[in-house]
Amino acid sequence: MGKFLGAFIMVSALLAGAALYYLQIYGFYEEVDAPADGMMLLPLASSQGEVIPMEGFEAIDADSSPIRYRACFTTPYSLALLTETFQMVEGAQPRNAPSWFECFDAKKIGDELEAGTALTFMSQKNVHFGVDRIVAITSDGRGYAWHELNDCGAKAYDGTIVGEECPPLPQRTAPIE
Repeated sequence: MGKFLGAFIMVSALLAGAALYYLQIYGFYEEVDAPADGMMLLPLASSQGEVIPMEGFEAIDADSSPIRYRACFTTPYSLALLTETFQMVEGAQPRNAPSWFECFDAKKIGDELEAGTALTFMSQKNVHFGVDRIVAITSDGRGYAWHELNDCGAKAYDGTIVGEECPPLPQRTAPIE
């Protein structure tokens, strides 16, 4: 009886581990359609986003977390034009994407940011509460986008009191009875 119980526990643990792996890597992701006009960036002199042209858009997202968004595209705009026109973001680092989403390699993007052959720009503030969309563009026109917690999001998610400079927290709906 002990061998049967031990085998049952081992098989159950393996199945649970496989299910957890699948759900984390594949389960909740969905492909995202390209924005109709192009990728949005915030201009230096305005809080209204401005669309930049793009081609070859690929993106994934998941409803299970506001920071699972990843996108890849190309743009004809040069880094010189972008830096003179749009708000840059300092210190942004891309988050890892699932290995099956091959166009987004966070390590390579990070290496390009460190080398100065790519720069990061603000795309949209508060896409979800406390989450901004960041876009990195390389010197050869490859673009990458991901979501990153802003100061308000970091405070809200770690339990710190959110100050007046943050937008109001979204209202939670009552549980279904």
